[in-house]
Parts: sequence; structure tokens; C-alpha cells
Amino acid sequence: MSIEVKNLVKRFGSVTVCDQLNLNIPSGELVALLGPSGSGKTSLLRIIAGLETPDSGSVLFNGEDAT
Repeated sequence: MSIEVKNLVKRFGSVTVCDQLNLNIPSGELVALLGPSGSGKTSLLRIIAGLETPDSGSVLFNGEDAT
């Protein structure tokens, strides 16, 4: 299953944790997210899982919008 993130924006108050994030993960690929605390790793994963909603942008699974 491919995952594509397009122009994702997520803010918590005045703090932007994902700013116009684009990511394409082809089916069968293995990906690791690395970054400092507060950089948006968990927020991105929660949005992909459907536990959070982005302020703007979209998440697509196999080309179908899941947001």
C-alpha cells in the first residue's frame, strides 16, 4: 500500500509542527522518521493513522484520499 502526503500543515496554537510537508512512500518501502523532539514525527504518524486531522493538506492511500 502506497502512502502519499501532500502539502500537509499541522499547527498547535502558534506552533507549526508540519509546514507544507510532502512525502511519498511507495508500496513495499520501509521508512524511518528521524528528528529532534517537537519536529512533528508523532503528529505526522497520528495524522496518517487517522487519529489527528491536519489543518490543511491530504493523505492518500493507494491514490485515494484518506483525510
